[in-house]
Amino acid sequence: MTYGTLTSRLLNAVDHLPNPRAQRVRRAGQWEAVSSEEFLRRVAGLSSALVELGVKPGDRVGLFSTNRPEWHTADFAISGAGAIAVPIYFNESPDRMTYILKHCGAKVIFVAGKPQVEKLLFVRGDLPDLENIIVADAAGDGPGECLRYETLIASSGEKEVASYRERASQVLPGQLASIIYTSGTTGEPKGVMLTHMNFCSNVTDVGQDFHLNPAEDVALSFLPLSHIYERTVAYIYLFQGCPLAYVESIDAVPQALLEVHPTVLAAVPRFFEKIYARLVEQGSKTAGVKRMIFDWAMKIANQSVHWRSSRGHASLAVKLKWLVANQLVYKKVRTGLGGRLRLVSSGGAPLAKELAEFFWAVGVPIYQGYGLTETSPIVSTNYPVNRVGSSGKPIANVHVRIAEDGEILVKGPCIMQGYYKNPEATREALTPDGWLSTGDIGHLDKDGYLYITDRKKDLIKTAGGKFVAPQPIENLLKTSPYILNAMVIGDKRKFIAALIVPTPATVGARLADEGLKFSSPAGMASDPRTHALIEEEIKRLTGHLAQYETVKRFALLSEDFTFDGGTLTFTLKLKRRAVEEKYRKVIESLYADVAEPRPIFQE
Repeated sequence: MTYGTLTSRLLNAVDHLPNPRAQRVRRAGQWEAVSSEEFLRRVAGLSSALVELGVKPGDRVGLFSTNRPEWHTADFAISGAGAIAVPIYFNESPDRMTYILKHCGAKVIFVAGKPQVEKLLFVRGDLPDLENIIVADAAGDGPGECLRYETLIASSGEKEVASYRERASQVLPGQLASIIYTSGTTGEPKGVMLTHMNFCSNVTDVGQDFHLNPAEDVALSFLPLSHIYERTVAYIYLFQGCPLAYVESIDAVPQALLEVHPTVLAAVPRFFEKIYARLVEQGSKTAGVKRMIFDWAMKIANQSVHWRSSRGHASLAVKLKWLVANQLVYKKVRTGLGGRLRLVSSGGAPLAKELAEFFWAVGVPIYQGYGLTETSPIVSTNYPVNRVGSSGKPIANVHVRIAEDGEILVKGPCIMQGYYKNPEATREALTPDGWLSTGDIGHLDKDGYLYITDRKKDLIKTAGGKFVAPQPIENLLKTSPYILNAMVIGDKRKFIAALIVPTPATVGARLADEGLKFSSPAGMASDPRTHALIEEEIKRLTGHLAQYETVKRFALLSEDFTFDGGTLTFTLKLKRRAVEEKYRKVIESLYADVAEPRPIFQE
């Protein structure tokens, strides 16, 4: 099957699905629109500039920017020159940025935004092979060596567009389109090599069910475009002519939802967890009749889960109660999310079944999928036939099988070419006949739906030889309105324990009824009554687990895990080893009185 190239797909969308609002971005308090025609003009102008700078097919070009129209302008400009885009997370650490640019051998980099320009210039001295820096929206900053994007594209016109079309026609599906360095949880990042066919096969085989309407649909992009998940779904939006609104900061998402009223978006589980936590927090602040209505509506949501999320049966009484609860509560929840969401994708990590069911119950359809950077990324999706709790069925032309040890193996046109300059890691991940070892544990049910239970390397093996998957337990714990975050520990230990981050607002509201007030999160975390409340929640939520899976002890933390704190990847996954190192003394205290004596060796 011929899937085309990123450049040919862009040109097809511009020619056959022109849109006066192809791209939207909020600047100076207003949402500005960029038409398809203008988008292509900018792409062509920048692409011509790259060629004039000596960029040749196969060269690597860095792309360092937040989510904004210029990200895609640079992306398609690089592809149009036959070069390879190397995206860098917009808030990347200096050491990691330096490693990526050195490892890939980039001689040119496109940087958008003053903060990103400053970050790059901070490490400029460590990048002697970097020859050209193109900056956009740099507010007059930057040394003389920097070339201004605005100047480079200013005179771009029909000539440059014609040249772009000519160069684009020479790009082949098998050419590398991008090298994406995976964040990982430990060790040096690995550069995943993806071709135009890898991307376009995923865009086609996933997007064929989306049926986006350029006149009615609006997509919101706020997950990092440097991450494969957001990048590929954004291609789907653009290639189907759907207007794409960019949000540069996660803090700006609530406002953007209310102003843009998107119909489609992609997010990660943490996004939904925070929305739910905020909803419960707001409900806990109400009193009297309003509190009664909120509690009743939450109860009705629970009763209508099977009907709303799985098209199951519900009694007429439940349906009528849902209609009332919808008018009083659920409608307000949806309004806070823009009021028009019809297709919400969840990926990056497993979404707790209970959380997915809740959102379906209140009218927010979340379709969970599964994938990896190495698979471009989508392997399976629940859209359009949803089965809550699963990661959906494998997409068209992608094959999934389960190895004897439970590892998920994948094969298809979306599979990477390997890891850049790392043949050993490539051999470990790919078999000669093209099967990728994902490193994830899961199973397929009788209907072909894929269930992810954990990361293979994250499996905990207790001192008793029992394997425990931490993520399902953590997801259970986080369904509590009083638990903001959790990490399960216990590898090589006698029993399972956990690090728990209490939710300040809900815990504070609950304990305020008992006359307790806290001046700080630290004071709350250290209070015996908080400990007792969380202990009750742990028992309630995990009582059904096997004895060796139950959390025997826990410690309360006064601050959440964060990317800035080094305990989360930029896709908001736990860096387990980093957490364990940071809270090593806390963890040791949980096992102090049961520690086994060990020999001390003298040198």
